[in-house]
Amino acid sequence: MLFDYETLKLIWWGLIGALLIGFAITDGMDMGVGTLLPFVGKNDNERRVVINTVGAHWDGNQVWFITAGGALFAAWPMVYAAAFSGFYFAMLLVLFALFLRPVGFDYRSKLDNPQWRSNWDRALFVGSAVPPLVFGIAFGNLFQGVPFELDEFLRARYDGSFFALLNPFALLCGLVSLSMIVMHGGFWLQLRAENPVGERAAYFGQRAAQLCVLLFVLAGVWIAFGIDGYIIGQQPDPNGLPNPLGKTVTTATGAWLNNYSTMPLTLLCPLLGLAGAGLGWLFSHRQRPGLAFTASALSLTGIISTAGVSLFPFVMPSSLHPASSLTLWDATSSEMTLNVMFWAVLIFLPLIIGYTLWCYIRMWRKVSVAEIEQHSHSSY
Repeated sequence: MLFDYETLKLIWWGLIGALLIGFAITDGMDMGVGTLLPFVGKNDNERRVVINTVGAHWDGNQVWFITAGGALFAAWPMVYAAAFSGFYFAMLLVLFALFLRPVGFDYRSKLDNPQWRSNWDRALFVGSAVPPLVFGIAFGNLFQGVPFELDEFLRARYDGSFFALLNPFALLCGLVSLSMIVMHGGFWLQLRAENPVGERAAYFGQRAAQLCVLLFVLAGVWIAFGIDGYIIGQQPDPNGLPNPLGKTVTTATGAWLNNYSTMPLTLLCPLLGLAGAGLGWLFSHRQRPGLAFTASALSLTGIISTAGVSLFPFVMPSSLHPASSLTLWDATSSEMTLNVMFWAVLIFLPLIIGYTLWCYIRMWRKVSVAEIEQHSHSSY
């Protein structure tokens, strides 16, 4: 074995975070584009321009989401079980919303009928806007603690409802998630779509960047002064067998910010989230869409990393019984499982990233109305 059990747990915490960031940057871009579809396309050809900026890559980008779900199940099976019990209806909502995207992309332009295409445009909007909103709401509930507890057999009992998830702080986090995705999609459209679609997308991307900064700061202030964070007291040996009930956990207002004082370098995460959005706005305003898109990708990285670093080492805190909270130390698979999966990732992830980059390079172009009119039967 190359790594000990404790190191493997840390590595997989980082890998799952990296997969979530990859999903946000790639498929989040597609969702941002879909969310902007009704606002930046004023007629059918312009809306087809919007769709074709992601038409060659949207299905491949969804692999990041599938991979992140699979990694969560394999590396943190207890988290997967508890989360999909507690967030069952929320996950179903995401799933049904995601159903609208592949059929919307594939069937929208099959019929030259305005009503048919308008209905599919609405479906693409819903399928693109709902998932990031729900994912943000889920993270907002993690900071407040999820109402579950473990019995002596480590079986999770959930005591909540779907509507309880829609509390004010969680909705704020949902809006942070949606605004950053719209920002990212707007800058992508500015980069890939000819004017006037690109100009309109730049406007919405810049407004979304401003809103993202404002909401992100507001969420941080709320966490600092209005939400109890979790603190681990007695912690079993990280190299020992996982036992979620073998620790003590207390709560205190503002405790989610403790990691930033004990590990000052982690302050780079929220700073990156804010600076990325600010630079994205600046570069977009100065007609540098490539740099704006890069900055928005860094902003997404910083915002998601901020959530992970703030919660560390917690993965799924429990509001019913804090000692039942699941952490990266006690909710993992076996050492052998983590080792085998690590080597699989080490081999295949670079191949996937390389192939993805090659596809983007080979199919890179600006999409225009003239192209859509010339290739009307082969374009989305």
